[in-house]
Amino acid sequence: MDTMTKPALPWHTKLVLGLLALLPIYFMIAAFGTKFGVWGYQFGLLALTFLGGLILLAVTALAAVVSLIIAARAKPRRNGLLAAAIIGLLLPGAAVMLFASAVGKAGANPISDIATDTGNPPVFSAETMKARAEAKANPVSDYQSPLGQLEPYKAAVSDELAVKSLAQIITAKSDRPAPLPLGGADKAAGIAAVKAAMTAMGLTDIRADEAAGTVEGVATSFWFGFKDDVVARIGEAQIDFRSVSRVGVSDLGANTARINDLRGRTEALLGTAAR
Repeated sequence: MDTMTKPALPWHTKLVLGLLALLPIYFMIAAFGTKFGVWGYQFGLLALTFLGGLILLAVTALAAVVSLIIAARAKPRRNGLLAAAIIGLLLPGAAVMLFASAVGKAGANPISDIATDTGNPPVFSAETMKARAEAKANPVSDYQSPLGQLEPYKAAVSDELAVKSLAQIITAKSDRPAPLPLGGADKAAGIAAVKAAMTAMGLTDIRADEAAGTVEGVATSFWFGFKDDVVARIGEAQIDFRSVSRVGVSDLGANTARINDLRGRTEALLGTAAR
């Protein structure tokens, strides 16, 4: 009895499939190596993810083009080989679009320090500032000074942005987060609500100072382990929020999104008392 043997995959298809399998492994190594301190974030994010990642994506796409041409000209045509080549083109294309989106977000969010009160932003405790110093984090900047005078912005922003302050940039944001009015809630209820909201968001090292009327926490990104320090200042009439990245220039909008999320959760916990 004859048995039908499945044709072996040609070299070009094996190459494409191998590169497609390598892509997620490569990017996970770049991300988690940064997260667990194997290398610095500049190497993990800039050198490995963006530079090395784009090279690997280009090699995969080129191999897919070659495979597509060979598979299309082969007789008899094997649709499975064509499909593998097309996937080898589509996945790198989608990844490049994600990279382009990140670049666009960086341009729209050129800073990494966001607060709801730009005239008098909430300040961090000595404990948080010590943790930032030990982590060799960016300095917590003055909101009124031009970016051209501030680390790490002065070497990374355009001449147009260099003359603007953090306060000016935040004020001009279309998605600028707003303070949360306490309404009928008291200060103690505000502190409790912020603590609960931070906990629900997965922040760590949450500390409340009832005397100062502040609640602090640390947000850590899943992939690269980037840490952002978050503080809420609960006054008699409203709650102000601030979120500051420890490293990098642009936060890709993460701090603004975090404050808006924290504000919304806090408002929901306070219920009608905040209206």
